[in-house]
Amino acid sequence: MSAPFDCDVIVWGLGGMGSAAAWRAAAAGARVMGFEQYSPAHDRGSSHGETRIIRKAYFEHPDYVPLLEEAYRLWRELETGLSNPLFHPVGLFLAGPPESEAVQGTLAAGREYQLPLARLTASQARHRFPGFRFDDAFEVVWEQQAGYLEVERCVLAQLDRARSLGADLRFQTPLIGWQADEHGVRVETADGVVRARSLILTAGPWSGPLVPGLTVRRKPVFWFPAPTELRQSRGAGTFFFDLPEGQFYGFPSRDLSGTAAPTFKVAEHSGGEVVNDPAQLDRALQPADLAKMEAFLRKHIPGTRPIPTAHSVCLYTMTIDHHFIIDRHPDHPAVVVGAGFSGHGFKFAPVVGQALAELALREASSLPIGFLGWNRPARRAVAG
Repeated sequence: MSAPFDCDVIVWGLGGMGSAAAWRAAAAGARVMGFEQYSPAHDRGSSHGETRIIRKAYFEHPDYVPLLEEAYRLWRELETGLSNPLFHPVGLFLAGPPESEAVQGTLAAGREYQLPLARLTASQARHRFPGFRFDDAFEVVWEQQAGYLEVERCVLAQLDRARSLGADLRFQTPLIGWQADEHGVRVETADGVVRARSLILTAGPWSGPLVPGLTVRRKPVFWFPAPTELRQSRGAGTFFFDLPEGQFYGFPSRDLSGTAAPTFKVAEHSGGEVVNDPAQLDRALQPADLAKMEAFLRKHIPGTRPIPTAHSVCLYTMTIDHHFIIDRHPDHPAVVVGAGFSGHGFKFAPVVGQALAELALREASSLPIGFLGWNRPARRAVAG
């Protein structure tokens, strides 16, 4: 591959992670080209649906906390110069049996990193969060530093920042194929061939052919009329229930000006139908989608009229251990992969972008991402 390079780094897939990688690589002074098969901030993958929770006391694994500290800093940097914030620190409560993953893991991360958390009994939680119903045995953990991000605005802001730093970003441009050798990469798109020193692949649910061991799951998301107690203007925050029947999360009504009737967003984090081809995803609302959500609302948010005003479908790209993959391709050192974000990755987007950019431009990343490697023990049977 001796032809001259068209750029230093190619990014394929410009959703939450790819837009961040383009921004951070361009911020490092690299010549960046980015390609996306759909339009900016599209709704075909995993970076849409208005909002995403962001939190520091991370029940999934304490090793994520240092990455979250840097993500928080970078989100604030990205907000600089914008007229409206991207991050809304409205807080978050996690509720469930004391032995549940969310409660135990959140408290463990809080202890290890001395994060400020408040522990509430069910009785205290009922008084503080009157729109919700808590079983007597529940423990509730409140994290004031948590909140939510405006997901599409975040993606667009990252794209804008990348462009302002010189990145050449192209949309409605499918990838046809790529080749890599010791000299660099050759990428064929619908518009022609581009050559670069390295390639960052952030293909979301389209990562399957490249990354063994991924499973894509269909995740319905709902908006319901908001009881007064679930309105952000009344002090409501984000929430997460870890229950024997599943994990459920949601957001307060944002009380947007011009909105006829305030609504709040809620979804199930667990479960989900396996999707074999993301391009053929069924986005229609199915009766089974709603039945489990209605049962959750009746039990834990009883003031809700359980008839959705809107719905959407998101895709989770799951690894076997539900942890991310941020690493070089084991057979192609010039190819860097960000994949398998398993339904909890968006809050990390700018720090993931930083790690991917560093891997593409340097020998190694300065960030603590060793536990997210391609060939970690949990993935060795499927990593190839």
